[in-house]
Formats: sequence, structure tokens, C-alpha cells
Amino acid sequence: MYSVRLWSVRHSKGLARFYAGFESCLVKLAPLWRAIGYERAERPVAAVERMVKKVLFDCKMCGQCVLSSTGMSCPMNCPKQLRNGPCGGVRANGHCEVKPEMRCVWVEGFRGAERIPDGLAKIRVVQHAVDRRLEGTSSWLRVVREKTVKPS
Repeated sequence: MYSVRLWSVRHSKGLARFYAGFESCLVKLAPLWRAIGYERAERPVAAVERMVKKVLFDCKMCGQCVLSSTGMSCPMNCPKQLRNGPCGGVRANGHCEVKPEMRCVWVEGFRGAERIPDGLAKIRVVQHAVDRRLEGTSSWLRVVREKTVKPS
């Protein structure tokens, strides 16, 4: 899994472009999701999302995916689960202080962000703390709901 995770960062530009198109398709299907019911669609969509993201990103299904903002490197793979940048313990060779055999997810994230248009600006945006109530839920459906909610 680790080598595929590193592959995903190396190919972050193409993956970001693919995801933008995929997200657009999901948003266009919003009427279908509403007709089915988001609650009813949650389990099968989350299962597919878990399978795809586990293979490509070693996803932990936090329910609040920020891959497009972190150079396609999942911050939840950080042993300290830091969501807004590396800790002070990154070794000189770019490896993690907790797992010395692993490259820091944030070092990899910055490498991936350099490949994505506007990626370095996105990686500098401070992320909200993880809402543990959303663990295991589909971030894909959450994005659709957020993008299709009509302002009151």
C-alpha cells in the first residue's frame, strides 16, 4: 500500500484532474442522490469510496477528505494525525520521527502540491479539526450535499 500511496503523490496532477471531473459528475447526479435518499445511498457509496481510496491513498475514511488540498497525500496517515502540516520531528531525510521507515506525509504532500495547479496555495489553507462523528462516512456524498445546498 505504501508504494501505491507514493505513486499517487507522484501522479497528483493527473489524479487531481480526474477527481475534479469525477466530482462534477457526482454533483450532476445530485437529483438522483436526493431521489434515492442520501441516507440510503451512504452505505454503498461509502463502501466503494473506501475500496478506491484505500488502494490509492491508504485512506482512513475520516469522512472529511482533504486530498485535493494536500497534494494527494492523506494527512490521516500521519502517526500523529496532523492535518495542517508537519510536526517538528521530521528527520533531515524527510522521514517521520515516529515511523522512521516512512516518509513524512506532509513532505510528500508538498511534493504532490507542487504538481497540482494552485496546489501550494491550497496546502497552506488551515483545515478544521477532524469531526470524529463523520468517520466511515462518504466524503463524496458530503461534497455533493455541500455543493448543491441552496442558500436560505
